[in-house]
Amino acid sequence: MIHQFCSITSIEKLNPSIIKIKFKSPLIAQSAKQGQFVNIRIDETSVPLLRRPFSIYYTTEEEVEIVVGVMGMGTKKLTHKQVDDTLDIIGPLGKPFKLDDGEDISILVGGGLGAAPLPMLFRSLQRLKKNIVIFLGAKNKEYLLKDYLPAKYISTDDGSEGYKGNIVSLLDNYLSNSAGKSYKIYACGPTPMLIELIKVARKFNINCEISLETMMACGTGICQGCAVKSKNSSKKYLLSCVDGPVFNAKDIEL
Repeated sequence: MIHQFCSITSIEKLNPSIIKIKFKSPLIAQSAKQGQFVNIRIDETSVPLLRRPFSIYYTTEEEVEIVVGVMGMGTKKLTHKQVDDTLDIIGPLGKPFKLDDGEDISILVGGGLGAAPLPMLFRSLQRLKKNIVIFLGAKNKEYLLKDYLPAKYISTDDGSEGYKGNIVSLLDNYLSNSAGKSYKIYACGPTPMLIELIKVARKFNINCEISLETMMACGTGICQGCAVKSKNSSKKYLLSCVDGPVFNAKDIEL
């Protein structure tokens, strides 16, 4: 874990409520793994008091990218930042996606802003020369996070791009018409989507890892604010920030 004050190198508005921020940190960029996150202190005031977690969207040798959905006071304040402003950052944090479980085809599924961890995962799987199929869904085309992700299957709730409907239904149809291969599902998105996706993974007996969207204020397990109910651990609850945010779907209860 690294604590740094990092300079913003670029800010890009992706749609009316999502921005992409790049900041310079060779240490974080070169140590980050697929599925990990950073925790950011928004500013020097006590409002908001707690740090905000953001999935690591992409990295170069020197820079880290995150995507920010404007949802409350903290994220709104981030939209007022400018290039060369400084961010107080802790990271990389959390456990990453596990790679190379021997599957024939790696299936990546992302919903809305929750797809943010997928580009790092896609790059890691590419390096292992995996066969990869990507599913992306969102409420409309403006909310699809497609940078770095050559998605073959796309769905939107309003039909503005791709299949009109739910991305999990699209995955179910794909698996129903695919036989003779072994699969692993890697998924991230809103909890209702993950609940339905886990049902599909069970239906086809497919190994599934999911990245949870939870508030991880401290990022180190001290505040105990990101508990998720455990199924197979000696602990009744696991913490998303240190035991996750990536979990095997069989190990937790949503």
